[in-house]
Amino acid sequence: MPAPPDRELVAALAGLATEARRPEHAAIDLLPTLELARLMNAEDRTVADAVAARLPEIAAAVDAIADRMARGGRLLYAGAGTAGRLGVLDASECPPTFGTDPGQVIGVLAGGPAAMTAAVEDAEDDRRAAVADLDALRLTAADALVGISASGRTPYALAAVEHARALGALTVGLANNPGSALAAAAEHGIEVVTGPELLSGSTRLKAGTAQKLVLNMVSTLTMVRLGKTYGNLMVDVRATNEKLRARARRITALATDAELPDVDAALDATGGRVKDAVLLLLAGVDAPAAAALLARHGGRLRDALREALDGSPGI
Repeated sequence: MPAPPDRELVAALAGLATEARRPEHAAIDLLPTLELARLMNAEDRTVADAVAARLPEIAAAVDAIADRMARGGRLLYAGAGTAGRLGVLDASECPPTFGTDPGQVIGVLAGGPAAMTAAVEDAEDDRRAAVADLDALRLTAADALVGISASGRTPYALAAVEHARALGALTVGLANNPGSALAAAAEHGIEVVTGPELLSGSTRLKAGTAQKLVLNMVSTLTMVRLGKTYGNLMVDVRATNEKLRARARRITALATDAELPDVDAALDATGGRVKDAVLLLLAGVDAPAAAALLARHGGRLRDALREALDGSPGI
């Protein structure tokens, strides 16, 4: 027979906004499905406002992360359950979208890869595993780590942030409750307070949606700061399938206003690399010169174009 839950833990959870029960929702199982859908949609609409209230903290964290990554550091996410899976999801989308190396943005999930598709609920309590997982990745002071936890007290996420900060890494604590231990433990605390869930305690709902929105911001805005975009175009997209090859072609055409035959020729000459192709089309350089320009400017297309065009305005 399992041991009864710790009384202090029960009391702590009872005090969390994300665990609270909304009395007005006590009979939702009796509602027609359309009314239920409307109710849930109304709850979801509050999430964007909760994120908006924390934009200054998010922006500060993005600038700090971008600074670390510009100097060669990595971005790591650490969490358990839904929070950890969202970190893995965000990290896995960075290579195809922004051309990052697989080891530049990493999601660390309590319970390991198996926990992506099957619940390993007790893994969230394992503080030692968090430390071991980060040590296995050789986390250093050059890196940045975002700990994610709806409650703001998940032992795995909290231990990850504490260990990372002890090593000198930049730390961010993303939680969904005010006054959280996770935000307090990190250099940058971001508390997106989403309140009680439609289903009491089901933090994969509003809290999870808020986490996804914030992680979208963290990775996307960091990559913008690192020069991974040109305006709002994904010029570092990695064209590894037919859809992405078509997208690379369209992005190159939008960036240059060139005719499609010229776009195709430029992409062919540069091995499908959009930034290089844009330089061929707008600056008239060849592929080796384009690569050299981008290397000289840390991959920043706008700066490479400015040099190639000798400071032409509007670039």
